[in-house]
Amino acid sequence: MSECLFCKIVARTIPAALVYEDDLVVAFDDVKPQAPTHTLVIPRKHVASIAELQDSDVVLLGRLMLVSNTVAKQKGIADAGYRIVVNSGVHGGQSVFHLHLHILGGRHLAWPPG
Repeated sequence: MSECLFCKIVARTIPAALVYEDDLVVAFDDVKPQAPTHTLVIPRKHVASIAELQDSDVVLLGRLMLVSNTVAKQKGIADAGYRIVVNSGVHGGQSVFHLHLHILGGRHLAWPPG
């Protein structure tokens, strides 16, 4: 996906403040943070949204969640609590069509969101 912003970050043709990477996922700080800590966790392979995941992606989805926990610990927000957000589609607030998990924390997060 040569035009995908997040694919370009994975390929390192666009710089990002990487905080974690392995063979399946990459995590980097959001350029427009919505909380004191706002990190994105994305799969290396292009998946447009969570709605496109297949049964064969179960390992990838599990890895995204486990890395989200690792990032929260690394960023020092795990003990106080954090939120994982996945937007899907235009009405769900998705603006970059490459699956990504938002890790938000560092302050009390209100409910309901949006």
